[in-house]
Amino acid sequence: MIAIASMKTKIFTVFAAAAILLGFSACVSTVTDQHTPGVPLLKDSFANRYERTVDQAFEAAKAVISNSGVLNSESILHNQTNLVKTLEGKINQRSVWVRVEGIDPKVTSVTVQTRTPGGAPDMDLAHQVATEIGIKLATMR
Repeated sequence: MIAIASMKTKIFTVFAAAAILLGFSACVSTVTDQHTPGVPLLKDSFANRYERTVDQAFEAAKAVISNSGVLNSESILHNQTNLVKTLEGKINQRSVWVRVEGIDPKVTSVTVQTRTPGGAPDMDLAHQVATEIGIKLATMR
């Protein structure tokens, strides 16, 4: 009788551990309107607004990602009400997504999202990339 209770406890423990692992590893949405494996419910993006056009902010973001790592793709999201351009790249083996969205003709929102290879957020890198984009925009005047 004790052996059966012990076996049931072990089986329950294995299932509970599996459920916890599945709960912490799921898909998260990226700022490019796609999904990637990652740990949900953790802040992974940093946003700024600039008094610049979408094209100026997009060129600055492309330059920052290209100088710091590898630019994998760029796209325009056509299913949005405002003009939205996105970038995907890798910096220090971390995935980086950038969304450049026009708020009005003179104001642009730039959102930087980063994830480690394991799916955890890297807020330090997101903040660094966002800061470098701001610096690049300031030097473009």
